[in-house]
Amino acid sequence: MKGGLMLQVRIHGRGGQGVVTAAEILSIAAFKDGKWGQAFPSFGSERMGAPVMAFCRIDQKPIRLREPVIEPDVVIVQDPSLLHQVDLFSGLREKGYVLINSTRSLSEMGIGELGSRVPENHICVVHATDIALKHLSRPVPNAVLLGGLAAMIGVVSLSSVQKGILEKFPGVVGEANARAAEEAFSEVKNTFNPVSFSGRR
Repeated sequence: MKGGLMLQVRIHGRGGQGVVTAAEILSIAAFKDGKWGQAFPSFGSERMGAPVMAFCRIDQKPIRLREPVIEPDVVIVQDPSLLHQVDLFSGLREKGYVLINSTRSLSEMGIGELGSRVPENHICVVHATDIALKHLSRPVPNAVLLGGLAAMIGVVSLSSVQKGILEKFPGVVGEANARAAEEAFSEVKNTFNPVSFSGRR
C-alpha cells in the first residue's frame, strides 16, 4: 500500500455465509496493522441463501467516504454459484484483484474471459469451503478467504487477520477459524505468485 492509497474491497456471497462479518474482520485487521478500516453491508435482503454484498475500505489515513464500493480494487467471491446470476465483477478496476472460493478452475467455472480483464497473477482460487469444513465442520468460508487475501496482496497481515477473527469470535470457534485462515494463507503462498497492491489515486 504505497503512499497511503486506499484499497476498496467488495465481498459477494449468500446470507448465512458471513459476508458482512468478513468485511468487519478485514477492517479490524486493518486497525491491528496500524491502518484505518471501514466496513458496512449493502442494503436489502440478508435472508438465508439470498445474495449479499459487503464492503471494506482500507487506508493509511481516516476514511471519509461512506457510499457503497462501485469500483472495487478487490472482489472476493464467497459463493461461486453467484458467478452466472450477478455481474460480480462490475466496476472492477483495471489491474484489480479477484479471490474466488472454489475447487474449480476459471475455465471450469465459465469465467475464463476474466483473465482478459485483469492480469493472470491478480486472480486466485482457494478451496475455502473445504478448508472451513476441515477446521470448523461447517461450510463457512469467510475467515478462510481473508487468510488467502492476506497472502495474495499483503495489505493486511495474517497475524492481524487472526487477531480480528479472535476478537469477533473469542474461544474455540475463533481459534478454529484462525487455523483455517492460516491454511488458506499457506496455500496461496505456495501456489500463487503474490503481488502487492499499489493503490489508487
